[in-house]
Amino acid sequence: MVSERACLMFDMDGVLVEVTESYRETIRQTVEYFTRTTVTYDDIQAYKNAGGWNNDWKLSHKMAADLGVDVDYSDIVDYFQKLFLGESGTGDGLIQRERWIARPGLLENLSARFDLGVFTGRPKDEAMITISRFAGEISFHPLLTDDDVVHGKPHPEGLHIAKSLKPGCGMWYVGDTVDDARCARAAGVPFIGVASESHSRREQLLELFAAEQAVTVLEDINQLESFFANRQAGT
Repeated sequence: MVSERACLMFDMDGVLVEVTESYRETIRQTVEYFTRTTVTYDDIQAYKNAGGWNNDWKLSHKMAADLGVDVDYSDIVDYFQKLFLGESGTGDGLIQRERWIARPGLLENLSARFDLGVFTGRPKDEAMITISRFAGEISFHPLLTDDDVVHGKPHPEGLHIAKSLKPGCGMWYVGDTVDDARCARAAGVPFIGVASESHSRREQLLELFAAEQAVTVLEDINQLESFFANRQAGT
């Protein structure tokens, strides 16, 4: 039975927001620019499934190194940010390709029962650009980003902070990567996985979620209402 005062914490990328054409495309173009080698979304997902690559700057740097190209990390970050946020840095780059996943009314319905929160590996400014664009009327508290933690996922620091801000509130975490799952397990928070049928490495991801004791795996967050309704009914 779910507590009436539960807190539903969301990862952002791949959970609240479809980022294939934004963050994933920025990784792809960044690696290609420095290595002159074409990489695919499936190549990127292979690293994500391996775990430890929640930070897309570090992932881009690692992929370039694995392709035999030594690039200063700061150069990776600078190029990545110009692609993602645009030359002006104001958000007119590939971030504009993002698509909000939650159908109209979903988060409003969930907020009648849950306190809604976010813990994302994004920097704060990038998180706010997207939330302001798509869900400015939704109250996310806490809203924790990479700027709020010393240790990024899969370290549980972010969820420990969230729990300290919501004492006595039963907490769930919804994520789409093994790092999300490991973060939740280490924090003692039930984990709900997200893996669409079109996911390029879905079977591997399902095995990883199972190993991290995910409570369930959904196609996307639009199935959350039915999941919790069924759980309430004991089915």
